[in-house]
Amino acid sequence: MNRFGKGLLVLALVAVVAMAFRVSWNALRDVAKATGADGTAATLYPFVVDGLMALALVATLVLTGDARRFALRVLATYTLASLVLNYVHGLVPELHGRSVDWSRLADWDPANWALVLLATSLPVGSIYFGSDLVAKVLHHRPDPTPPPDETLEITVNRSTADLGEHAELPAARVEEVPARPVEPVPAAVEGEESERVPVGAVAAEQPRVRRATGRVPVVARSSRPVRTAEELLIEAREATAGWAIEKLTAEGIRKAVRTSPAKARVLRETLRAERTTPAEPLPAAERA
Repeated sequence: MNRFGKGLLVLALVAVVAMAFRVSWNALRDVAKATGADGTAATLYPFVVDGLMALALVATLVLTGDARRFALRVLATYTLASLVLNYVHGLVPELHGRSVDWSRLADWDPANWALVLLATSLPVGSIYFGSDLVAKVLHHRPDPTPPPDETLEITVNRSTADLGEHAELPAARVEEVPARPVEPVPAAVEGEESERVPVGAVAAEQPRVRRATGRVPVVARSSRPVRTAEELLIEAREATAGWAIEKLTAEGIRKAVRTSPAKARVLRETLRAERTTPAEPLPAAERA
């Protein structure tokens, strides 16, 4: 519904309320005069009852939660009280005269006392309940979260079958981002303690080196023949013939004969043992 239609609906509601207030005017005014009110008080009495009903209705539309339920109770109470007083006005013909003075609202005394108590307590209740409703409305803080859009909710809840078999969905906008060039990784400088990759450089993926399992192919084997322990000892004797015993170290022997550190240590111990052990004398037969 557009704004024009809503405006017409509000105007129609105001017109209906105004006509209903005018119809209830005579009954409430005559009842007020019957309870001893003067002309001015009787004229203002309908505003006390029906006016508070309008105020409670507005508060019901504004308030929420417990405050809204309280406004609904006030609206229901004053609506029922106005209905009872209008009903009594229709049953007692003495209240219909223009110069209505004090009179009984009912022939039965308990009923008359209850009706007088009701009619006289409504103004006091209007002061209390009206002030409370106005205070609740002024201190009311609306919910900051806006209500969900019904149109959007209905659209989301619709199934693809409702949209039709050939419904075209809006294509998603895809922005192409240019690929960032890969910067080569600088070669590591020999002798550096810490190898740092510059910021922004992307390390190239290197294949993992797999150890050979099983027999090594002939092509991959070393061309240098494997020396036996006796051959290594002979080479070590020849290479260290002029060395002092203090210079017989495993590192020196390893570099001289080009062998492994473990074998170099064995050769060192053997050579040192040979130089420190005195030679045994030859037998007499060999000397002859």
